[in-house]
Amino acid sequence: MTDASDLLNYRADKDLLKDRVIAVTGASDGIGRSASLAYAAHGATVVLLSRTIPKLETVYDEIEAAGYPQPAIYPINFEGALEKDYDDMQQTLENEFGRLDGLLHNASELGQRTPIGRYSAEVWQRVLQVNVTAPFLMTKALLPLMEKSTDASLIFTGSSVGFKGRAFWGAYSVSKAATENLVQILAAEHDQTTPVRINSINPGATRTKMRAAAYPAEDPASVKSPEDLMGLYLYLMGPDSKGISGQQFEAQPKPRA
Repeated sequence: MTDASDLLNYRADKDLLKDRVIAVTGASDGIGRSASLAYAAHGATVVLLSRTIPKLETVYDEIEAAGYPQPAIYPINFEGALEKDYDDMQQTLENEFGRLDGLLHNASELGQRTPIGRYSAEVWQRVLQVNVTAPFLMTKALLPLMEKSTDASLIFTGSSVGFKGRAFWGAYSVSKAATENLVQILAAEHDQTTPVRINSINPGATRTKMRAAAYPAEDPASVKSPEDLMGLYLYLMGPDSKGISGQQFEAQPKPRA
């Protein structure tokens, strides 16, 4: 895991992502919404991906009202989407933009907080579908578009429970372990052969609906907001991180001794 302490206060140039096309999953809320706004504020045309159209439209309106580049909305339900749906997405984005310069896999399903012996098989399948299979299928479909970029960044969302399994975290923990493995495989396969770099970010304790569901007794004010983490998200999506691939970043690293 890479210590990102020096990146917590990263100051991105206003035009860091100028003329870039960046897709964000789970863009309707939480970290996905904040990343979409941050990328747009630094010049990117953002493709907003989620299943909740009204919320996507709200983010779209926020970006437009701020005077940032006009975004695009692409509704998709990761729970039910099939390979053809991602191939259709690839065709649509190619027709509209011709390439893709960045992709943030942010959408995730928490699932149950319960012992494995009581874990619902249906929930298990849904969590793995949304957290592992959907990013795999989307990445597979969109990589040809990213390879048309001169400098493309692919970011996955990790978790501390993906590095060490934790009791009662079930399918979520397993899915995040799979995510980190997928990052390593992709990075090795693309090492110095394409303009695509692949990394993951563990956001840590962040003020999101998923965090509230996992820790209902926690005071939301005691954890960082998504906006507090955007320095790292901008750094990894922009050209300053060119050449960095196959690494796992902590958005909230532990204080140095």
